[in-house]
Amino acid sequence: MTDHPAHSWHDMGGGPAGPVDMSQHDFALWEKRVDALMVICSTKGHFTVDGLRRALEEMGPASFETMTYYERWVAAVNRNLLGGGVYSIEELGRKMEEVARRGATYGEASDG
Repeated sequence: MTDHPAHSWHDMGGGPAGPVDMSQHDFALWEKRVDALMVICSTKGHFTVDGLRRALEEMGPASFETMTYYERWVAAVNRNLLGGGVYSIEELGRKMEEVARRGATYGEASDG
């Protein structure tokens, strides 16, 4: 038996990095919105915790190396909503184009 239990590639906890100093991180507005989106969608029955975990685990190691925590969560939420038929990839594409036309910042969007 080893001192460390086997970890899957996505299990980033328990490594030698030490404790996380939470005072060094103030959540960005978009991160808070991702959290709210997860709560709303799961409350509405669009996905379960198991569904989210499956989507996160299926992303692969590169996602865990290149994406932030909340970037991975929004990708997992999107995958579950697409898979559940809440919207189609075409609808998502149209909405993303619409949002992009509003401008890169809230100020630009509100000027239009």
